[in-house]
Amino acid sequence: MARVTGIGGVFIRSKDPGALARWYADNLGVKLSDFNGAAFQWSDELPAGTGMTAWSAFPQDTRYFGEGQQAVMIDYRVDDLDELLKNLEAAGVWIDPKRDNASYGKFAWIKDCDGNRIELWQPLADEAAEEEETAGE
Repeated sequence: MARVTGIGGVFIRSKDPGALARWYADNLGVKLSDFNGAAFQWSDELPAGTGMTAWSAFPQDTRYFGEGQQAVMIDYRVDDLDELLKNLEAAGVWIDPKRDNASYGKFAWIKDCDGNRIELWQPLADEAAEEEETAGE
């Protein structure tokens, strides 16, 4: 069965995302990257090279969270995006027709029963890590 396997990211809407990011860095020790966010690496994720949790502050007027003033959007890691979307469609869940295929994974968006936009992410294995695993078999 397709399922969520963890949190892929937490995204926070802010009037001043730079200041919010700095607050998290200054007060909670979040090590910021050049994209005004952070990547928390997972050392035990399989397949190797796919484990991380992203954190990022977004501008107040971002359209990435969809319509409305939703303050936070959670990105859930999934193991089989296509199967999960079929199951969600069968259950009558709203699914954004937009999809995104990036070099680091496949993305889709849905809304929960309260209307909160949620991002679903199926990470793709790192090619070098896949070659390492294959060589060890």
